[in-house]
Amino acid sequence: MNLDDLRGLDRLPAYVYDLPGLKAHVATIRGALAGTELFYAAKANPDAEILRTIAPHVDGVEVSSGGELTHVRETLPGIRLAFGGPGKTDEELALAAGADRVHVESPRELNRLRGPADVLLRANLPFHAPDAALTMSGPFGMDEDALDACAARMAEIPHLTLRGVHAHLASGLDAPTMLGLAHRIAEWALPWLKTRGVDDPELNIGGGMAVDYTSPGTLFDWPAYGAGLAGIPARLRVEPGRSMTAYHGWYVTDVLDVKTTRGETYVILRGGTHHLRTPVTKGHDQPFTVLTADGPESPATLVGQLCTPKDVFARDVPVPPLRPGDLVAFAMAGAYAWNISHHDFLMHPKPAFHYLR
Repeated sequence: MNLDDLRGLDRLPAYVYDLPGLKAHVATIRGALAGTELFYAAKANPDAEILRTIAPHVDGVEVSSGGELTHVRETLPGIRLAFGGPGKTDEELALAAGADRVHVESPRELNRLRGPADVLLRANLPFHAPDAALTMSGPFGMDEDALDACAARMAEIPHLTLRGVHAHLASGLDAPTMLGLAHRIAEWALPWLKTRGVDDPELNIGGGMAVDYTSPGTLFDWPAYGAGLAGIPARLRVEPGRSMTAYHGWYVTDVLDVKTTRGETYVILRGGTHHLRTPVTKGHDQPFTVLTADGPESPATLVGQLCTPKDVFARDVPVPPLRPGDLVAFAMAGAYAWNISHHDFLMHPKPAFHYLR
């Protein structure tokens, strides 16, 4: 994408989504995963234009709430849906009718599932994932005893069909680590499913592919991952989210003030982490480009307008001399950015949205 596309926006702050870049990236992922089903995790970014751009290149969409489910059905009528999430209400379970798969998280949730459904039981397995950014333990999925109880119960419920196991255990992993984890999951799950009469076992090994905000040009090794999955004798499904869309969104804003306090320089930007929560959530400096200034660089901390010291985009980073009105564009803002941010804190205006086509 040409950075000139980020200049001259009519209202700031603004999100800018590079749809051609996203389309090419997702097509590359699709090509690397021949033989593996590819679902997009809508929680990463449910923007309707993002969904429409991704849809032709995926086998379906994973949703984790009734709101996501309804939104995706309205945006992409007829697309296959996988419905997950650890706290489904009765109303949400009713909405799951017609979903391609329902990911059941507990014995009680199984007993509340009405109507025909193809089920994956979510497994909480004791497998360590080194260097994981997040470990999906605790309330997510079931241990072996609960899985056994669900499998036995399903044998008594004719309208439910056990198709396999869902085991998303960690996030932020590189391809070799994810492959090792996938093979360990398969070594446990395939014999377990066979003893329960599942002849065509399915394994959903989730998402969690690493995205390195310190190195925007470093991408997850999709070809190696796809080749390594080919040796698992099961119907496989993956559900990437962040690793699909993060690279194709920018948050563009302008400088309101620059000041030095006790020897430290602060650049105060329009907007803040109520629009782009990613750096606070992940604990990193959000990568950025200064669009309208150059010159010798010196350290400064880029902050927003919020009344909290946590409203920080990037801390002690080198920037050229900045003045009010200069433009700053934060990269890698296409996932877990606007949609997870606390929009109404201080009731500042919402950002604008622009789509490069």
